[in-house]
Amino acid sequence: MTGLLPDDVKACCAQLYESDEVLWLLDGELHPGGERLTLRLAELAGVAPGQRVVDVACGRGATALLLARALGCEAVGVDLGARAIAQARHAAGAGERASFLVGDAETLPLRDAGFDVALSECSLCTFPDKPRAIAEMARVVRAGGTIAIADVTADLDALPAALRTAAAQVACVADARSADEYVALLRDAGCEPLATETHDAELRAMADRVEARLRVARMVTPPGEQRERAREAAALARMAIEAIARGSLGYALITARV
Repeated sequence: MTGLLPDDVKACCAQLYESDEVLWLLDGELHPGGERLTLRLAELAGVAPGQRVVDVACGRGATALLLARALGCEAVGVDLGARAIAQARHAAGAGERASFLVGDAETLPLRDAGFDVALSECSLCTFPDKPRAIAEMARVVRAGGTIAIADVTADLDALPAALRTAAAQVACVADARSADEYVALLRDAGCEPLATETHDAELRAMADRVEARLRVARMVTPPGEQRERAREAAALARMAIEAIARGSLGYALITARV
């Protein structure tokens, strides 16, 4: 479907989401709903003061830092992007209850049963080996702990071909799954599903912002290859907005007990 090898997809995603250009494009909010939905996901997962939480594919560390500061948990962020981890460490102040490691979500550099909660926001959809990534989250969480996922959901058969390309996979669309499929993956890993909430409106709001910024980028970019790329990206964003309106794309918070 994508023409990219699994390791290529992971490396491309890591490089893209640690870039300043993507941070600008997403207006500093790297997943739908921002801090509000992060805190809602933490609430569904039962995150409490003193608990140990691992944020898988943590990017620049915003979620891990939020959970440490707002909820008093001990947060560990793991990401494949070395630059993102360096930025996360820089953002963490002295005495912060958050630390960060470079690592692959499919082979987490963490000991077994060392966490109360494993959390992953808007990233499982990009992992080439989703069962392995979920199995890794289950491995590092203690018995009775929780896996919490917030992610793009998709009915792939209903998406236009342009939203099933390599570029669309890196953009969290082409290899997303339906909420039911994510739940099935959790069950296959031996977890007990707890809650599923849909938040499609937040995905639509993010897509609208991206599409608007791409239109601006296209207008201010001189004619040439960069303007054409902005035009193509804006067209993909418009397709995604239409897919959300049809119900083919959405966003869900999902929790399960290990």
